Amino acid sequence: MNVDELVRDSLREQAAEQPPLAPGFAERVLTVRRRRRTRSFATVAAATAAVVAVAVAVPLLDSGKDELRLSTEMNRSDIIAHPDQSPPRDLIAAGDVALAAWFTVDTVKTSKDTAVPVRTYRVLDQETGKYVKDTRWSQVAVAPGMRTAAVLEKDLPARRIGLLDLLTGEVERWIPVDRGVASVEFSPDGTRLVATTYSKNPDLLARAANDLDGDGKKNDFMREEWSKSYRTGFYIVDVDSGGTEWTEVPVEEPENGLVIVNPRQDFSFSDDGKLVRSGLSTESYDQYYDLKGAEVDKPAAEKYLTWLVKAGLSPNGKLAAGDFAGGAKTTASEIVDPRTGKRLHKIPGQQLLAWADNERLVAWDITAGDSEFHNALVLVTIGSDKTLRLSGARKGDDGAAGRWNPVFATR
Repeated sequence: MNVDELVRDSLREQAAEQPPLAPGFAERVLTVRRRRRTRSFATVAAATAAVVAVAVAVPLLDSGKDELRLSTEMNRSDIIAHPDQSPPRDLIAAGDVALAAWFTVDTVKTSKDTAVPVRTYRVLDQETGKYVKDTRWSQVAVAPGMRTAAVLEKDLPARRIGLLDLLTGEVERWIPVDRGVASVEFSPDGTRLVATTYSKNPDLLARAANDLDGDGKKNDFMREEWSKSYRTGFYIVDVDSGGTEWTEVPVEEPENGLVIVNPRQDFSFSDDGKLVRSGLSTESYDQYYDLKGAEVDKPAAEKYLTWLVKAGLSPNGKLAAGDFAGGAKTTASEIVDPRTGKRLHKIPGQQLLAWADNERLVAWDITAGDSEFHNALVLVTIGSDKTLRLSGARKGDDGAAGRWNPVFATR
């Protein structure tokens, strides 16, 4: 009997001794396994071995075939870079985070005087490790572990949420909703979604009264009503069961003409997943809510976070990605204490996008002397002024059609 046969028999015996798995069990455990928290390496290794044995044994018994592995699992290199690719064609990753998808935005007319910005996504195909064009979706959010994505169809607000299998490219399940949804985001552990509801498409544009871009033609579009928000509240969605619970969150009227909530202002989870938060266009720039919609104070551990900086808290919760801190000739960003706001470090980078681990982040940055809009994904390290290029540089001005925008997830 060879090694493969011994392993196969051992897995069959383990599977036979296990009680039936609850729906979604393997996905939930694998997701939790991938959460980037400080843990004992030995404990994680033991737990991982047990989970893999169970998860692989079931397909072997059912089909006699090996389960396909995710490309992000096949290649666990610390850094996977393609500095010659812009936009990216092949998997890009650093530490615990990977580029899960990217999208471009084009303005599409819906009538003579209206238009909408339409996203075209390229989503990571977990079988090939390449980014594949998918024109079906207006919104894509990728779960921790990068096996599943939550998707919304083109017409917003949408009346159902899809769960997309990133190995097959097919929707495994649709979750219907009674109120229109225009945004979805996963909880940190991947077990829930927060879906923001709107009574009208928050991205709708109206023809401008004048020539905005100076090309001599009055064919420009802008937000239909900057001072009006059609946001109505949020759903909390249980990914495993498909259960939904909607909470109404009224939008406050503008104060002294100042818009408090932008036309599109989506909800997201707090770092511990116990609250949801919304960005504000005025100080303090963030408002937190409990899961029943009641306003609550900012958690102490997130007091100096802001929705304007995408990277947020470090995996261990001790650091927060801060705002741009460069000048006319240099690009730099801050790392601050999330509880006190004290600046702890100044590091390279125009915009901090995602934590790779507790000491490194993925950021947008430019080559010295180049246009501020020709930025590339780079890896920056706290305590170092060096950067490592992960992608090629984008072209065109900010907001130009065809410029690609990243979507990150933990792998």
